[in-house]
Amino acid sequence: MSITANITVNGKSVDVDADASVRDVVAGLGLPDRGIAVAVDGAVVPRGRWDRHTMTDGAVVEIVTAVQGG
Repeated sequence: MSITANITVNGKSVDVDADASVRDVVAGLGLPDRGIAVAVDGAVVPRGRWDRHTMTDGAVVEIVTAVQGG
């Protein structure tokens, strides 16, 4: 039995492995790893830290996609 953490991603409750990284969450949602920005608990997580930044129970994650336009 694995230990899970309940996090909120863009307003929706999601269960992830307790040691899931930002990269794991992004991949689990089927999102590309380019063209998006991720904030955890209000702080942007630079792409270079996605593998090291792990989720905690109750974390609030916001993922935004860059949109080109004018």
